[in-house]
Amino acid sequence: MPDWRSVGQPVAHVEGPDKVTGRARYTADIALPGMLWGKCLRSPFPHARIRSIDVSQAAALPGVHAVLTGADLPERRLGRFFLDMPVLARDVVRFVGEKVVAVAAESADIAEEALTLVEIEYEELPAVFDALEAMRDAAPRVHTDTSRYAHPPIPDFVHHGGDRLFPAIPNVVSQVRYTHGDTEAGFARAARIFEHSFSVPPVHQGYLEPHASVVHIEPGGRVQLWLSNKTPFIARAQFAAGIGLDEDRVCVNTAPLGGDFGGKGSLMDSVVCYHLAARSGRPVKMVMSYTEELMAGNPRHAATMTLKSGVDAEGRITARHARLVFSCGAYAAFTPLHTVHGGVHAGGPYRIPHVDIEVVRTYTNTVPAGHMRAPGAPQVVFAVESHMDCIAHELGLDPLEFRLRNALEEGDRAPLGEEWRTIRCKETLRAAADTAGWGDEKAPGVGRGIGLYDREPGAFGPSSAILSLNPDASLSLMTGAADTGTGSFTVLQQIVAEEFQLPLERVRVVQGDTDTAAWEVGAGGSRLTHMAGQATLLAVRALKAALIDLAARQMDCAADTVQLQAGQFLGQDGQRLDLHTFAAQADAQGQLPLSRLGSYVPDPVEVTSFCAQVAEVEVDFQTGQVSLRKLTTAHDVGTVLNPLTHQGQIEGGVAQGLGQALTEHLLIQDGAVSSLNLGDYKLPTSMDMPELQTALVESRSGPAPYAGKAVGEHSNVAVPAAVANAVFDAVGVRLNNLPVTAEKVYRGGRTDGDSAS
Repeated sequence: MPDWRSVGQPVAHVEGPDKVTGRARYTADIALPGMLWGKCLRSPFPHARIRSIDVSQAAALPGVHAVLTGADLPERRLGRFFLDMPVLARDVVRFVGEKVVAVAAESADIAEEALTLVEIEYEELPAVFDALEAMRDAAPRVHTDTSRYAHPPIPDFVHHGGDRLFPAIPNVVSQVRYTHGDTEAGFARAARIFEHSFSVPPVHQGYLEPHASVVHIEPGGRVQLWLSNKTPFIARAQFAAGIGLDEDRVCVNTAPLGGDFGGKGSLMDSVVCYHLAARSGRPVKMVMSYTEELMAGNPRHAATMTLKSGVDAEGRITARHARLVFSCGAYAAFTPLHTVHGGVHAGGPYRIPHVDIEVVRTYTNTVPAGHMRAPGAPQVVFAVESHMDCIAHELGLDPLEFRLRNALEEGDRAPLGEEWRTIRCKETLRAAADTAGWGDEKAPGVGRGIGLYDREPGAFGPSSAILSLNPDASLSLMTGAADTGTGSFTVLQQIVAEEFQLPLERVRVVQGDTDTAAWEVGAGGSRLTHMAGQATLLAVRALKAALIDLAARQMDCAADTVQLQAGQFLGQDGQRLDLHTFAAQADAQGQLPLSRLGSYVPDPVEVTSFCAQVAEVEVDFQTGQVSLRKLTTAHDVGTVLNPLTHQGQIEGGVAQGLGQALTEHLLIQDGAVSSLNLGDYKLPTSMDMPELQTALVESRSGPAPYAGKAVGEHSNVAVPAAVANAVFDAVGVRLNNLPVTAEKVYRGGRTDGDSAS
């Protein structure tokens, strides 16, 4: 390990003190003079025609300043990729919770009272709630005409398949086909063929801060916007398009995010908030309740998946076909891509020469789905790793041995043809098994299960950072990316401090608004440590070069003879100039603050990272109760820039995976979410965490600064499969759907051991 001063140190979050002392001001804390509260009346029906709306009593209520319906607004639709969602429903509502009427009033209570005075006459329409049902010819059409739904080109950075948008299949938004090799020939080589089906219900991201937005329209018409969004520059573009203004007429201001987990990439209520502000002539704030979040947020897609694999006589997979059907709910607007990109993981991290993956995304009359940590991967990996266990069982092989026979190793091509280098799949799998005591004796009712997953570090879109030397000789790094709570600002601080060999407290990281920061894609796709980190390094190099030029002039020597080390400019002749002294002189000459921009556009990455997890459960066969005794999580990592935040990411992800495995289920009955509070929707707490063991398989091979990789979307993905496989190992009950509940285990134990329904 190199002799680093800051990188590799367990540094606590730089923003932590503000958050725990209440100094941090979230969007919901913004207060502006004359500000009103906005609230929305939502549809009680999953599919209905709006016959009439009478807002006269609401508008007459004292304290109400604006009441809007869809008919009051321009016919612009919103979306991160597909522009298919109206600001307020016009003519038809398509899910329970869709916004129909918006009110701005002096207080939240008055706004709520006004909503009770709105009278709406609906005509109920046939509805469809299941994605497979929605594709049948006789199914009700969620949207009768999609021809006007605009969208941009499919980005280059995604894995392209046979991409069909709005194909001639009822209610289908996109149908994507990823193929590699010749699956017909692969299945012909197989000694046996196995086919299994799985399903995963929707789950919510569970962030602490609900969506909030504040809009202030300046006298000249320029818009100041605050919103809970992790990608401010992209939000600015989408918001400006949504209200019909040029981007430079909108400033997205900064505010901390109270968690994201993939769910804070949309505009949510901000456009209707703008229209309320425009109608009332006052700033307006809107904050969703958690009931609204669960009813109408953008949860993870529900999925129904069928996998078929051919296996030869030596237990090696010869081919795989996968059909993955995702329910996107009533609108496709909440995702930045046309498809659920996690479908590319249907081959798993295995040596499969022939693969055919079909990914279908379908409208239903349910809450619109969005992105959530490793979008699509938790659903797909649950199916893949359960399928692997089923095959191993039917072949009479140990699940670990079956995986090791098929796991990728150096020189192998991944299922879709990727050629990764420095493949550490088997090493990671063995590290998990060894740490978990895979082969150790077990008591009756105790079982162990494995889950395996891989994901490459994010490498898309440009990242930028502006680094400045201040008159007090401190450094300020301005980024346009939000810290979603992952510790990205802390890592950027460590990079700057390391490169300048200065104490951490001499470096400050700030998020700039869209007027002051340089353009930045923002958080998402496990990209920030890599992308923002490399942009920061480029800014460091540019600023150091500029400072050395200035210092050389002060020292009256050539710039190429001067070095900057640990706050000292060192000349070739032994001359020294302290950074404080230099800064004071430069400031006196009007040369500070001195800033330099670093902008980074990535090349395609050549490495991926593996995560292997082993769950150990104890099952009470009399009741079906599952107790998670221990979870082992092994990670193929590059240089760990901050062990504290790195481990925090791992543990947070494990907790999220446990929630999806054991307790979380966004229950939908007749199209309506019925788990509408955090008493019914059971997020795991610290009391639910089992003994956790982490094993790191380290190598210096990542694309991030100092050869780091990414870990943010690894530890949550394979946990559900590991738990379900452990239950099967314990009592022989195979659960093909989530979550793993006592009722399902009990029922499965008293039928044929299969509790798929």
